[in-house]
Amino acid sequence: MPSSASPWTGRALVLAGILLSALNLRTAVTSLTPLLDLLGTRFGFGPAVVGLFGMLPTAAFAVFGVATPRIAHRIGLEQAALLSMALAAAGLASRAFAGGALALAAGCVVALAGMGMGNVVLPPLVKRYFPQRVGTVSTLYLTLLQVGTIAPALLAVPLADAAGWRVSMGVWTLPAVAAGLVWLGVLWRERHGDPVLAPLHDRAVQAGDAAPELARPDLHLRPWRSPLAWGMALMFGMTSLITYSMFTWLPKLMTEAGASPAFGGTMVALFAALGLGSALTMPAVAVRMRNPFPLVLACALAYALAFPGLLLAPMAAPVLWVVLLGIGPSTFPLSLTLINLRTRTPAGSAKLSGFMQGVGYTLSCAGPILFGLLHDRSGGWGLPFAFLGLCALVMVAGSWQACRERMLEDDAG
Repeated sequence: MPSSASPWTGRALVLAGILLSALNLRTAVTSLTPLLDLLGTRFGFGPAVVGLFGMLPTAAFAVFGVATPRIAHRIGLEQAALLSMALAAAGLASRAFAGGALALAAGCVVALAGMGMGNVVLPPLVKRYFPQRVGTVSTLYLTLLQVGTIAPALLAVPLADAAGWRVSMGVWTLPAVAAGLVWLGVLWRERHGDPVLAPLHDRAVQAGDAAPELARPDLHLRPWRSPLAWGMALMFGMTSLITYSMFTWLPKLMTEAGASPAFGGTMVALFAALGLGSALTMPAVAVRMRNPFPLVLACALAYALAFPGLLLAPMAAPVLWVVLLGIGPSTFPLSLTLINLRTRTPAGSAKLSGFMQGVGYTLSCAGPILFGLLHDRSGGWGLPFAFLGLCALVMVAGSWQACRERMLEDDAG
């Protein structure tokens, strides 16, 4: 292929696979949380189980943040993307037929396992196929990720009212199936000698290595020895902890304050919708800044205003508080963009992606449960929000290291 060819030439199917996969990375989370009160009544579980359901996403993402590099190194990035969407579709479908809390949780685990794999493989896929358009493609896929977060939260209660909770949750199987079909098409084209995809793939593969970006000994990279990697893990982990705590408990906070369940679901959708704006803007801004730490401080300020508002006067200006709350997790697309901005190679990108998400999601697992336990023990929301405020400070401290202008490969050795 001539070097002057457009980086988009012949790669539309790969781009479609990346974008459709991104659309499916959060549907299992926000299609469930607005229905937890309804499902708790139907299946007979209380706040402790609600907290466990809130923990499942971060736990699954943590496990597969660690496991996915090995899996994809053996079978290939594209095959791993296909497997991630197959698991997501299977889990989402099984939840719709659950007869109790245990079966519902099992379906969630399978779906979230697939989504956790997708979290890790998308950044190196972007680096492999679109190295000259990292900022643009990151913006596109993060935007679709946010759309896939917003839509289920917005539609969960209305769909359940109109057609039942099984339809409300099961309908999200369809986008996962569509994404899987696209990756099947990508693999078919590669294996039949596509003039664009096959040469690109073959240049990367050596000695049967399906995904050299995810090789164990590559470049002697040891993220656990890198202050940059630990800073990114803290930044990502605390952002996720706060986000999933709010996904889980914001509906209950609103209903306890006197709002309807539908209003609680709408506020979750609004919270997620603010992430769409940050997904559209944050990658483009970050690639133009040597050190994007001021952006992190702005996010921390938004939390500092939102937490007291939700605590002291949740129904006085709920939209304002949730808008401020939704600005805070702009550090999420920032951290995903930094994966490629703070590495020189696809190998470094994959290593940093797996470490950041594995450690970060492990740290964030405790968020929904601790938030709920603190609420139950104290009888109010003061201690839970104090806990989130402390986590926001940890996020700022980690971001100081993550945003510094250096590369992961500089810490190799």
